Amino acid sequence: MCARGGACSSFAPGHAVHLIQARLVSATPTEWVDAIVGAVRDDRTIVLHTVEHGERIELWNGAGAAEHLRAGTPVAFHPRYHVLADGSARYNALVL
Repeated sequence: MCARGGACSSFAPGHAVHLIQARLVSATPTEWVDAIVGAVRDDRTIVLHTVEHGERIELWNGAGAAEHLRAGTPVAFHPRYHVLADGSARYNALVL
């Protein structure tokens, strides 16, 4: 569900994952960064902490990621193509 209501039809960062974007992250598997969700805020901001360096990354997604994630959830983030992965689910993420 998009932040604007209904299915998300925008492919801008933070909205729906585009098919090309999904293919690019699949083609560059070494660029994924393992992280743990530190917090999920009411404004749909998701705070991550990378596993390797403890770097803090703040993301926003209006297409449902915040509704599915909880603090402590292990995820992966692809910085080049701004995709957040929660298991098999993929979310287009706007880096704040």
